[in-house]
Amino acid sequence: MPPDDIAQIQYTSGTTGFPKGAMLHHRGITNNARLCIERRDPATARTSVNPMPLFHTVGSCLVGAGLPQFDSCHVLAPYFDPGLVLEVCESEGATALAGVPTMLIAMMEHPDFKGRDLSRLVGVVSGGSTVPAELVRRIEATLGVGFTVQFGMTETSPAITQTWPHDSPEDKAETIGQPLPQAEVKIVDPATLDTVAPGVAGELWVRGYQVMKGYFDKPAETADAIVEGWMRTGDLCSMDERGYCRVQGRLKDMIIRGGENIYPREIEDLLFRHPEVAEAAVVGIPHARWGEQVVAFIRPATGQLPREEDLFTYCRERLSPQKTPQRWVFVDAFPMTASGKIQKFMLRERLSEQSQEGRA
Repeated sequence: MPPDDIAQIQYTSGTTGFPKGAMLHHRGITNNARLCIERRDPATARTSVNPMPLFHTVGSCLVGAGLPQFDSCHVLAPYFDPGLVLEVCESEGATALAGVPTMLIAMMEHPDFKGRDLSRLVGVVSGGSTVPAELVRRIEATLGVGFTVQFGMTETSPAITQTWPHDSPEDKAETIGQPLPQAEVKIVDPATLDTVAPGVAGELWVRGYQVMKGYFDKPAETADAIVEGWMRTGDLCSMDERGYCRVQGRLKDMIIRGGENIYPREIEDLLFRHPEVAEAAVVGIPHARWGEQVVAFIRPATGQLPREEDLFTYCRERLSPQKTPQRWVFVDAFPMTASGKIQKFMLRERLSEQSQEGRA
């Protein structure tokens, strides 16, 4: 079978809207999986527990197509339940574990976490959505393992960048690493499409073997997404002189308040460090005077509900006035995709519905 033939149609996660079918080919899937495991050291993956669903590119492509290339043991969890995954890690002597941030947070919050023997675990891999810097530090400190951050999207088979095992604690916690081999990456101004200078935020574009052939039965969407072989990721990032990239957020999630661009990632990372916050998601909603207003959705940590005024003061002491959320919404759980990503468009819809009810 020719390597450029379509191997599978993977549907995007639907975090910003309706999912689309990405047509992935054999060359992209097999090489991407191999290069990811080579970068993080194949020895750490000898017994890997995989709670990711097989309809997700991490579960089926990176793990499913990667581990057999190194004769590693692939332990499948039938579904994600934090207590079950902890049990499997202990019983199978897992050396590696993969999971999106929400899964890892749920496992660390589970009452069985401290009682499980995870001594053979040497590596944890996360990605699929924004990985809070504090989560990286917490897992490495608690488990004494190496944490690997992968960044990508369904349309790129899926990984684009990845950290190295020898990276400094700062690079592991605050960047998404360097581009994988044979992948070209550039950061462009979303308005002019010019490549920006190091350290300047813009949209991340990637070109290489791993880019999909297109969206299934959607030629117009394909033409918008792929320009002269470059895949427009829709992610706002910056790149330093070493090639290490930092995520600012999604282009669609960027908040424009009073003419100034605000990146939710910065605010979410800050809130995640607050002891009374388990998870946070920041969105922008229309505002008559400022264009958009910053709203923070908070899932409280176990214990007392944090006070809005305390969270406001905490943010205001560390952020400029325009970045500090003006509205706070407390939730028991976030709307999630099946692969564990927060659906921000549903949070905006929830606020819109509440506003409509208020005017009724």
